[in-house]
Amino acid sequence: MLQMLHTLRPARGAVSKRKRVARGNSAGGGTTAGRGTKGQQSRTGKGRNFGFEGGQTPLVRRQPKLGGFTPPRKVVKEIVNLDKMEELLDAGTYSVADLRRRGLVRSGRPVKILGNAVKKKFVLTVHAASKGAKKAVSEAGGSITIVR
Repeated sequence: MLQMLHTLRPARGAVSKRKRVARGNSAGGGTTAGRGTKGQQSRTGKGRNFGFEGGQTPLVRRQPKLGGFTPPRKVVKEIVNLDKMEELLDAGTYSVADLRRRGLVRSGRPVKILGNAVKKKFVLTVHAASKGAKKAVSEAGGSITIVR
């Protein structure tokens, strides 16, 4: 049978009347009104401050008042590992733009090469490189040029 909007009803038992506590024992929620017996939780005005930890010094107060110190001229570099380059790239000449195009570099930050073992001959032009990376690339027949 087709139902009309004005005939729709919730399923039987899906909707029940709310229990009105503290309205007398005959109503089923009298005496303690569902708060148990005695104790802080049973009293009126029982709410405590957000973050209250029972008298223990709260987490917010245990933290340092001020943050740390961030060096204003610190330069965060993006790291590229030689083993990743060897895995993803063929031997050849690569600049920062080439590494970005190939997906090894994602941000616009300066690029630093790290690692200490490589077999392919790479000629790289990057912002920085570790001593181990320079040595490994030169041993494989390549070179690393540092640009500012």
